Amino acid sequence: MFRVRRTGIIAALLIAAVAGSPGPAQARQDTAGPASSAPAAAADGGLPAGWSVTGEGAARQLVWRSDEPVPLSDSGVSFYSGDRLLGRPVGTPDGRSFRLVLGRAQLGKPSGLQARAGERRLDAAGAGQDRPVGPDGPGERPGLSARPATRLPANEVDPGRPGSYRTTTGDYELPSVRLPGFRERVEMKAVVVAPVNAPGHRPLALFLHGRHTTCYGGSGNEGAWPCPAGSKPVPSHRGYLADQKLLASQGYVTVSIAANGINGQDDMAEDGGAQARSSLVRQHLARWAGWSAHPDSAPPVVRRAAPADLSRVLLVGHSRGGEGVNRAAMDSLYPAPADQDGYHGPVRWRIRGTVLIGPTVFGQNPAPDVPSMTVLPGCDGDVSDLQGQMYLDATRGVSRGAALHSAVYMVGANHNFFNSEWTPGQAQAPAEDDFWDDEEQPDRVCSPRAGTRLTARQQKAAGATYIAAAARLFVAGDDRVRPLLDGSGRRAPSAGPARVLTHAVGGHRTPAFLPDGRVSVDGGRLCDEVTEDASAACLGSGANGASPHFASWAPSTEPGRRAVALRWTAAGSVVRVRSARPVSIAGSQNLALRLIVPPNTRDARFDIGLSDASGHRATLGSVRLDGLPGTDRTASYWGQEVRLPLAAAIRAGLDPRRLRSLEIVPRTGSGKAWLVDAWGWRAGTPAVRAADLARVDVGRLTVEEGDAGARTYRVPVKVTGHGKGTVRLFVVDPATGRTTSREVTVRSGGRNPEVPVEVRGNTRYGYDMSYDIFAKAVHGVVTGAYRGGVTARNDDPIPVITVTPASASTTEGGKLTWRMSLSAAADVEIAAEAVVLPVTSGTELSTTDVDPEWLRMYSGEDPLPSRPLSRLRGFFLFADVPPGRTSTEITVPTVRDTVTEPAETLRLQLRLYDDGTGSQGDGPEFTGTVRDPA
Repeated sequence: MFRVRRTGIIAALLIAAVAGSPGPAQARQDTAGPASSAPAAAADGGLPAGWSVTGEGAARQLVWRSDEPVPLSDSGVSFYSGDRLLGRPVGTPDGRSFRLVLGRAQLGKPSGLQARAGERRLDAAGAGQDRPVGPDGPGERPGLSARPATRLPANEVDPGRPGSYRTTTGDYELPSVRLPGFRERVEMKAVVVAPVNAPGHRPLALFLHGRHTTCYGGSGNEGAWPCPAGSKPVPSHRGYLADQKLLASQGYVTVSIAANGINGQDDMAEDGGAQARSSLVRQHLARWAGWSAHPDSAPPVVRRAAPADLSRVLLVGHSRGGEGVNRAAMDSLYPAPADQDGYHGPVRWRIRGTVLIGPTVFGQNPAPDVPSMTVLPGCDGDVSDLQGQMYLDATRGVSRGAALHSAVYMVGANHNFFNSEWTPGQAQAPAEDDFWDDEEQPDRVCSPRAGTRLTARQQKAAGATYIAAAARLFVAGDDRVRPLLDGSGRRAPSAGPARVLTHAVGGHRTPAFLPDGRVSVDGGRLCDEVTEDASAACLGSGANGASPHFASWAPSTEPGRRAVALRWTAAGSVVRVRSARPVSIAGSQNLALRLIVPPNTRDARFDIGLSDASGHRATLGSVRLDGLPGTDRTASYWGQEVRLPLAAAIRAGLDPRRLRSLEIVPRTGSGKAWLVDAWGWRAGTPAVRAADLARVDVGRLTVEEGDAGARTYRVPVKVTGHGKGTVRLFVVDPATGRTTSREVTVRSGGRNPEVPVEVRGNTRYGYDMSYDIFAKAVHGVVTGAYRGGVTARNDDPIPVITVTPASASTTEGGKLTWRMSLSAAADVEIAAEAVVLPVTSGTELSTTDVDPEWLRMYSGEDPLPSRPLSRLRGFFLFADVPPGRTSTEITVPTVRDTVTEPAETLRLQLRLYDDGTGSQGDGPEFTGTVRDPA
């Protein structure tokens, strides 16, 4: 008998695993295999190879096992049923097993199951395949995606031109720091590039890289921290040197910080490590503030550089680094609760803006009063839904709206090549193009040979140019670069051939017609951006591609997020958007609309008109749009900004203070489009002053499950900051996966919102059960820790395991069979492996002694040449007891041959996965013998 070691808390294994509720990518959980003693090519009701469903009722889970470790990525692993997101599973430390709680939620068609990392299909059923193409075909015209873009006029100022200062480069390394929730300390390491002999104190730009493999050059875990012996840390922080040198030549002190210590440990963080990254950023800023006050205490490279002005700080973050610097900006204005944060000192800096490159935004919680620029790479194969769009869209109505939030859609750019240490041919460690390419079915827009795809050098030049543009606008206050960022349709010559489109919210924009508000629609329909109801969705499952505006997050349905869908079959069909109350855009020069047309659309034309409350109507003019280059593998349904002047309509009697409706009249024969929103616009960049906002943080309470009955607990929700506002709380039922939501008014210093959770106990072993809630700002608040809840920890011991022979001796052609038994039934699958060990004496059973199809199914190996089974790499047998049962069989089928040989022995050892940690406990050994027929 043996009992598995209990070295971890099972609660960790369900942190991010609610069906339809994506959480931190690749968080750790216990490993599971198929719910039978053989790998199920079509087990569990016809599931594809590698997939299984375990558990019952609320404990039911979907499991996928990879043959190879899945590398770290910023987006992490997601489970889909066709195009429907099931959720983000949690995985084991070896990166091979991933588990998602389903409860009683339905999977849909089993053959539609997919495991994805960004746009890349991971599971065996999808190997070598693109994502499914919708019923209307690829939605492209031959050669269209390579068609040259209309050349935009050059901007008055080109921020990509180097400045006049010489630069100095060097590194510093400080004592590592301890961050909440992380076992290992995190490095304080950076590379500095700064101007030499620049007068006065210079603005500071801090760079933070994203989630990448942490180590290289050894045979150990490439995602470990600290790096195993024989391996080196991946120098991801050195990947922005070209960007740093450009800014330094223009007079900025720049520092790029290392975050491998977070990347190697953030798999257990509910927010994917955003708060930890914020803490690390602010730890460095605090050091720079100290060095500014006491230069003699600074490292040599800092003393050689011009002194930094901490009142003018730009934060630049790539991928999860983008989410980290956004949180750092928020935490600098609205401090996080002390028990969540790794920095507790004073804020001696002012963040003037953020640059977010292909960022994640798992919490959809942007800092509304800090100007931002978000780069959306059109060929992003990692954060492929371009969810960073929410750094704009999720700010609408939250605060004053003066901060400019810009989106820069860069056609042909991928995720990795903004960092030279993630770029093949430039990186020290192994690197790859994140947009997965199939040579037999190349993507017309994003394959390396496509005319629209940027080279690494072109992409890096464009990225550096737009980072410098953001610095010049947000930090230096040069309004001449604003047309490069705010949808005005200008290009920067230094960006080379890159086709770059932009739009923005905030700045000098006045809300006019926002579908999220109190509006009605004639001739079209209000559609839901995030919903499980296909009939209400803005973009149905048949669409070829995705929209960044409709990116989902934790809840599978989100009330209040809407757009206007237009579909017409004849020119002249009027779509009218009416406001419940008159709106004012007095003082605006133009009406600005963000309109989506399908990718690869040519020459879509619309007449735009306005009516006021007195019935005066005016046609402002016509707009023309071409769709972005796109395929079913890109997120190219993106809102392009168009503007029409208001002066003539106002002179004709239209009252801009009392507008009642917006009219959109298509002038092409048929088509589709979506209105994201409409604003009054005028030139200029207003001064930004952060509002006094309340801050909401959702905590997690861990309790004992108990043996019987039900107990009610309350989710810890903290409200800090100033003022009052509205937050939407989403509550997930772990038994069904269904989400309900409600808006709650919160006030700093007032009573915290109450979210009761009922936990029922029993006496059978199971996994910890997570009752999750999520929070999203509506108005007057920001959200930090956006997810939490109650975790009911399993408090029942795992059953004792025994292995007994059922047929441990057979002749050639027979079967060896053992029975694995539990001392009691469990609520969940007990997953084990039977590992083949070398025999200590006699002859070992070989690859030619067992059934060849069975061997291929388990190991992927052919019988010839004949070799002992223990020499097969990674070869083991599944031995899993389904929930509610107490035993299973382990069977090895043999074959008969004509060779006379002595008795052959098979030696096995049972290993059971430990709870929560993915490690294995060594169980009993058992043997079998195969003899020649008499």
